[in-house]
Amino acid sequence: MNYGQDMCHYCKMTVVDAQHAAQVVTSKGKAYKFDAIECCVNYLNKHTDQQFAHILVNDYENPGVLLAAETSHYLISPAIPSPMGANLSAFASEGAAQAIHQNKGGEMFGWEMLKQHLMKNY
Repeated sequence: MNYGQDMCHYCKMTVVDAQHAAQVVTSKGKAYKFDAIECCVNYLNKHTDQQFAHILVNDYENPGVLLAAETSHYLISPAIPSPMGANLSAFASEGAAQAIHQNKGGEMFGWEMLKQHLMKNY
């Protein structure tokens, strides 16, 4: 991802935040980049007809490091603002998410529950 240059495929804002960005790659190899995880999830919810080889999210604790979205752990906390206002961050492990949750509060999610939550609330 080229932070500060790439544009979010969903909201058209510039991707600048290496802690909250996301990316999907189609089965044909086309990459779509997003400035926030919630933009990625909203895109996926509207494009259920597409096949994706990879769904990736940035690791909050390791900015710029991409993680598989399906196995990541998520925290929605007002104490951690994200670019589009969902206050959503991804973590490589449940322990990492829990440690931040203890300090910042909020609500923890797995991938499937996160998609359902965002579909209802955003």
